[in-house]
Amino acid sequence: MRRLQMVAIGAASCVCVLAVTPRPAYALFSDAAVVAAIKLLQAFTGNALNTMTKNLTDSIDSNLSSLTNPNSVASLLTKGFTQVANYAKAQVGAQSQLMDAQDAAMAGFLRRQQETGIRDEHMMNPEFCAGLDAQQSTVAASKAARSAVYAIATVSDPRGEAGQGTPSYYGKSQGTDANMSLHLKRYCSSDDVAQGLCSSVSRLPNADQRAASLFGADTLSADGAVDAANDYATTLIQPVAPAALRGEQLSSLRGREAATRRRSYNSRMSLARWVTGYVTSLGVPSVTLTQDQKAEMTAEGLAPLDKASWLQAMALEVNRRVSSVSWNASLQAMPPASVMREVATEMAQSNYLALQNYRLGLYLATMGAARVAQEEEVAFKDGLTPMPSPTINP
Repeated sequence: MRRLQMVAIGAASCVCVLAVTPRPAYALFSDAAVVAAIKLLQAFTGNALNTMTKNLTDSIDSNLSSLTNPNSVASLLTKGFTQVANYAKAQVGAQSQLMDAQDAAMAGFLRRQQETGIRDEHMMNPEFCAGLDAQQSTVAASKAARSAVYAIATVSDPRGEAGQGTPSYYGKSQGTDANMSLHLKRYCSSDDVAQGLCSSVSRLPNADQRAASLFGADTLSADGAVDAANDYATTLIQPVAPAALRGEQLSSLRGREAATRRRSYNSRMSLARWVTGYVTSLGVPSVTLTQDQKAEMTAEGLAPLDKASWLQAMALEVNRRVSSVSWNASLQAMPPASVMREVATEMAQSNYLALQNYRLGLYLATMGAARVAQEEEVAFKDGLTPMPSPTINP
């Protein structure tokens, strides 16, 4: 490069000398020689410049774009771009691994979430188990109540019919004495003591004439409350049964008519006593309460019972879903499937209560029909004009 610079400077000096030095009048060389020399000089200078330009171009190319020169700009850029590309490829690979790991983690999370949802959908809720136990107790108590109403009817129907072995079989006065003796034995009051009819006041004075004996508690205690409820129903419906028809009272024509009316009377009394016996049977203690039911009784301010009636078990199950704090708290945390099971359970309970109301409606409808028939019978009898009986001579 320095050599090329020196040649260029020398050529420039020659050009300057030729340009400055005046042409002599009588030169030793001809114009043609001068022109040729100038052309040679120009050719030499052009070649030198071309060479210099080529060398400069090659040097610039070598320093800028030559890939064989490790220090060229192109090489450096190529290495930089290659490194950047390597970084980009590494970053893409790293991002792919991160995305794969993230997808795998999310898939695992969603799977666990799905498994948890499946578990919650099929897991039995403790409140559902408590409700199922209570419903089984209710059904068992219902069966016991039906047995109880049959037992009450087995005793009350023969008494109302004045059958053999009952007080009224021998006469209405005997029935009255039996009723009075039972009152003084079980339900002697202070007035009865003052009249000298009994020696001391009973534990349940006048319970045979008080509605609280039948409706005062959901569960009738076994130490006299069931008898008091049944005796109240007897005082309410038929305190003393009419005397039985016997002998010629049944064989004569008028006796047969009286017997027909007596059977009609007995059927109406049996219907009335069946309804009161049904109400009494719902309060008869028959099933053992669970710990959850006892806890509900305590929460309601009632004394827990070992055995309860159908009415008590049903009331506890209904009240639990209305006022129980634990049940309402569990309801807030229940998954949708458990909530739907609770809804289905309550719908089944509503259907069960509707069936019980339907059965009671049948009783009440029958009583209404009997009342209408009795009223129409009285109206028909009063509207008849008695006809004279003919005299027939033999």
